[in-house]
Amino acid sequence: MRDHLRAGIAVYNEGRYHAAHDAWEEYWLKLDTGDDERFLHGLIQFTAVVHHASEENWSGAQGLAESAAEYLDSLPDPYHGVALDEVRPFLAATAADPHHAATDPPTLTHDGEAVDYDALDFDATAIAAEVLAETGRYDEAVIADAVARARSELSGDGGSQFAGMLFSFVRERDQRPVVYQRLRDHVELEQQKDDDVRGLFDGSG
Repeated sequence: MRDHLRAGIAVYNEGRYHAAHDAWEEYWLKLDTGDDERFLHGLIQFTAVVHHASEENWSGAQGLAESAAEYLDSLPDPYHGVALDEVRPFLAATAADPHHAATDPPTLTHDGEAVDYDALDFDATAIAAEVLAETGRYDEAVIADAVARARSELSGDGGSQFAGMLFSFVRERDQRPVVYQRLRDHVELEQQKDDDVRGLFDGSG
């Protein structure tokens, strides 16, 4: 859960409130009922509260604040390294007055750290890259291919060309479109090489 948690926290802390839940949802949907399921369910609803408030959907923010508080209330603090005592007062105040959510949404912390993109290791960066691709209208297949190639690079003795570009894609917000174009070009080049090699052996080359 750690990589998903940190990726989603970083996306949230960067102000992408609606996108943050995408880092958690796939993992959450696989969980059986229990504390971990309630924890992620509550975090997902918490980020939705902040998103609705940013859109001035006050009734949506208020209703979800009550629900998120119920999911998180019974859990110890911190839980999986996340400081819930920074979240719960915000939810209680928003349930009483939804306009509170628009004024000062709390920063999420993990192991005492306000996680941002620069704090993510490769696995969490890969999750964040896929989230940002989906929400930023980038080709998700290109990012998925780049992640697979980066993992292959990191497990072998070769360089880390794709890993470096994925870190740049996530961390360099202003340059993200330019980095994506470079990443896509490299993916297409490597795919062409793969096709050429296959052609040598199946008689089509």
